[in-house]
Amino acid sequence: MNSSLHSSPRGAWLALLRPANVVTAAADILAGAAVSGWPMASKLAWLLPASGCLYAGGVVLNDYFDRGIDKVERPERPIPSGGISPGTARNFGTMLLVAGVTLAAGVGAESMAVAGGLAMAIVLYDAISKRNAFAGPVNMGACRALNLMLGMTIRPGALAQHAWLGLLPLVYIAGVTVLSRGEVAGGKRPVALLALALVGAIAAAAGWLALGARQDVIWWASALAAVFAFRVLPPFWAAWREPSPGLIRTAVRRGVLSLVILDAVIAAAYADIMVSLAVLATAFLAGWLARLFAVT
Repeated sequence: MNSSLHSSPRGAWLALLRPANVVTAAADILAGAAVSGWPMASKLAWLLPASGCLYAGGVVLNDYFDRGIDKVERPERPIPSGGISPGTARNFGTMLLVAGVTLAAGVGAESMAVAGGLAMAIVLYDAISKRNAFAGPVNMGACRALNLMLGMTIRPGALAQHAWLGLLPLVYIAGVTVLSRGEVAGGKRPVALLALALVGAIAAAAGWLALGARQDVIWWASALAAVFAFRVLPPFWAAWREPSPGLIRTAVRRGVLSLVILDAVIAAAYADIMVSLAVLATAFLAGWLARLFAVT
């Protein structure tokens, strides 16, 4: 992370918002829209900023609720370092969630309902469930599942038909979150094995989904699924072999950023190459931002 950016007032706000993570939220929306029958650009103009606000509000409130722990474990973060006051962070995070639901309402009642459910899931995770070894990872995975489903609401009826796809980000992010609990003090091999199993299951599911794509794009979808597996399985395997803080942090960082590739597999399987490229474009921006700001 660039220390000069982090130490400035503007840098403190950017660090609090986790820009790289927020960008990956757009990939969920694009993938969900691809599933529903791409693109309906006028509705994307509502859903993309809605998702960004909801994700940003979640990470801000996460740091607000974690401010006591961060004084010890992450003193460099904006709130414990004094860059941003707790009350200001709380109010800003709440306003972002309200803005996200309001923007989603511009598409329709179904979009507003999913966004509202996502906002509640975000607050539940930040305030309560993340302290539970089981509920926390499932709750976090549900947040990303709901974000994908929010993209599906771009077309009436699509959500009811394709909601099951939400299981992919749910299980995958649950696995990443399980492992992330060892970022500071190190983890336990059984926990790392569970994370590896969950991520591995989704890598296999991505391959299965790619094989069901249209004949003209099956090669592309399969290539994306292979890239996804190649990116996530080796670091999660290494973290299982030796669950040290450094290896766990590397695996979690790779896991967070690789969700975009999973979204691209979904987009390729249900739409075409150009749509999946639009999803992948968010990965390049997220990768660049991840060099400047922390993703966890």
